[in-house]
Amino acid sequence: MFNLFKSAPKNYQDLDGQSFKKAYTKAGKAELLDVRTPGEFASGTIPGAKNLDVMSSEFKTALDRLDKDKEYFVFCRSGTRSGSACQLMAEKGLKAYNLQGGVGAWPR
Repeated sequence: MFNLFKSAPKNYQDLDGQSFKKAYTKAGKAELLDVRTPGEFASGTIPGAKNLDVMSSEFKTALDRLDKDKEYFVFCRSGTRSGSACQLMAEKGLKAYNLQGGVGAWPR
C-alpha cells in the first residue's frame, strides 16, 4: 500500500574526488559552489569556488537566481551539507554534483 519509510529518490549525483574534479574540468558551463559558512570559506576553499552558505536563510532564494543551463559542482566540509544542497538544487531543476567526502576529497 503506502511505503512511509521509503526515502525520496536522489536527483543529483555523488562523485568521489577524482571523478568530481574530472567532471568539473570537462564541463562547459559549470560553477563550483562551496556551501559552507563564510567563516569556513574564508579559512580555505577550492580555487575558483563561490560561497553560497546552505545554512543561510537566503539559500533557497539564491537558488532561484542560478542559471539552469549550468552544471553545479557542490562541496562542504564532509559532503553532508552539500548533499542536502544538491537535493534542494535538483528539486528546482538544477543539475548538481556532490563531492563525497567534502573539500578534503578534492585531489591536490
